[in-house]
Amino acid sequence: MDTTITPLGGDVYEIDTRMAGYSGITAGYLILSDRPCLVEPGTAGSAPVVRRALEDLGVGAKDLATVVVTHIHLDHAGGVGDIAGMYPDAEVVVHEKGARHLASPERLMRSARMVYGDRLDTLFGELKPTDAARIRAVDDTGAIDLGGGRRLESYHSPGHAKHHVGLLDSRTGDLYVGDAAGVYVPETKDLRPATPPPDFDLDSALDSLRRFRELGPQRLLFAHYGPVTEVEETLERSAEELRVWVDAVRDARDEGLDLDHAVAMVRDRTRDRYVVLQEGTDPELTEKYELLSSAASNVAGIMHALDRHA
Repeated sequence: MDTTITPLGGDVYEIDTRMAGYSGITAGYLILSDRPCLVEPGTAGSAPVVRRALEDLGVGAKDLATVVVTHIHLDHAGGVGDIAGMYPDAEVVVHEKGARHLASPERLMRSARMVYGDRLDTLFGELKPTDAARIRAVDDTGAIDLGGGRRLESYHSPGHAKHHVGLLDSRTGDLYVGDAAGVYVPETKDLRPATPPPDFDLDSALDSLRRFRELGPQRLLFAHYGPVTEVEETLERSAEELRVWVDAVRDARDEGLDLDHAVAMVRDRTRDRYVVLQEGTDPELTEKYELLSSAASNVAGIMHALDRHA
């Protein structure tokens, strides 16, 4: 499979990880600094694609210093074990609440298989364990040495997941937002929320977005998908989308609707907010973003959060 590598400036390269064979669905990023760092390796199925991209960028098996994930969901971190095996000198950095799952992924994989069934193998593949001695866990804040005085600073940003971190490049001002700011659709400029069960929490998610604004980033780098320079507007819109979805799901819940009927109601109420869902949009584009951030997953996550707080 050919690699798609996009230079973003500042020695940062976007890599299309080709999740489940799709183009433009999940991005990894290589910071080609004195100590090369891979952010978001993607799925297990993406590992050969990522390795080929790193080879094309001149990064050999002994050259990669660090692999960092914003969180351990399989579209972001499913390939960590494979990449760790391909790059034996690379340290793996993750929030402390996710570290044990990279070392012993059995429980995470069982949970994922309950959700995705046989589709798991096609979508993500199998997360292989990483030697615990190679994993560095960070807490509320942390720093990754990129060499030459450059750092990647991590900031705990729960809401989407308890173990989520945002990553700020001290030299470029790039903020790797993972899924904390939602899913950005570059083809249509849509921004959809990502509120899956079991960890979604509205207050934590809004607090994380406020923290992102306070960091003053110059650019947002979305795992789904790509760079955005309209920082303030995008973070404000992300917060607005979260509130809209939570209000809609709360209304459905107050009406006593079950999950399927709640999904139908919320989908109908929010459809006009997204170009990607309008008639005339390429159906393949609609399909791949529904795969990433489906209404069913979002509603289920919000329902779970509302039940938890009830």
